[in-house]
Amino acid sequence: MSLDSSPDGHDHGPGCGCEPPSSSSLVIFSPAGAVQSAPALRRAARHLGRAGFEVTVDESALAREQRFAGDDKTRLAAIHRVAEAAPAIALAARGGYGTTRLLDRLDWQLLARSVERGTRWVGHSDLTALQLGLLAHGGVRSWAGPLACADFGRSSDEGGVDDVTEACFVEAMSGELEAVGFRTEAGFDGLGCKGLLWGGNLTVLCSLLGTPHWPKVKGGVLFLEDVAEHPYRVERMLLQLLQAGVLGAQKAVLLGSFSDWKPVKSDRGYKLKTVVEYLRTQTSVPILTGLPFGHVPTKVTLPVGAKVELVVQGRDALVGW
Repeated sequence: MSLDSSPDGHDHGPGCGCEPPSSSSLVIFSPAGAVQSAPALRRAARHLGRAGFEVTVDESALAREQRFAGDDKTRLAAIHRVAEAAPAIALAARGGYGTTRLLDRLDWQLLARSVERGTRWVGHSDLTALQLGLLAHGGVRSWAGPLACADFGRSSDEGGVDDVTEACFVEAMSGELEAVGFRTEAGFDGLGCKGLLWGGNLTVLCSLLGTPHWPKVKGGVLFLEDVAEHPYRVERMLLQLLQAGVLGAQKAVLLGSFSDWKPVKSDRGYKLKTVVEYLRTQTSVPILTGLPFGHVPTKVTLPVGAKVELVVQGRDALVGW
């Protein structure tokens, strides 16, 4: 399915017209890197408000300590404060780096209770650490999706808010989204499998391997993306997962966007396609490309920790839950 319509196949048109969740409280918080643009955060809050959400910006969302959104204590308190409030949606302001510092001190039971009370923790990039930690500490579900500033705070000069990203997010938060589709490479027609959907940012995911925050998923559907990582670094991390027995234990691997990297002369034609082709010779697990997810304007929203079914017809792939 191409991305000239929404990922679930419905034509929403500009502004999508989707209904927000019945419980539409949304808190924007900063668990990792410092917000680089306060105007972007304000634009995101206004845009989400116009979309029907009751938006609150956490009191320390604009805090700054070196590259971080406040020191570790401040960011830890922000996550716990949001969990105690248990809004319908806890949306990370941005990624960057910093969540990994907090994993050993997070109150995972508190976060799990917030999910039981209806909170959907949403984001990608560095938030992968929190999402995989939730999965490791009790199989708690979260949502890989947009970030407040990068996706909902985009100015008109930056292209504005992507219609598909917004429509998918709103439908996911309302509970209406049940599947996402994308166009993949030829060669997987007839593929079908079921498993636990998990993954996120490749670098963050690899950093958790061997820690108490690593979810030991077997028979899953693993999705991956990254940004500003040269293909050889992507290959090295994928090989780490392969050699650790992670890739071979999955039903399928879905690759999203690996954006913003620069080739060098010594590559001599070596690129991301090379990496994928090589990995396919090393494992029998299907590796599909084309998932619209990552550090790009157009992205779907995915339920991390949900049981999904992957079906491929021709080059059209569908992930349903």
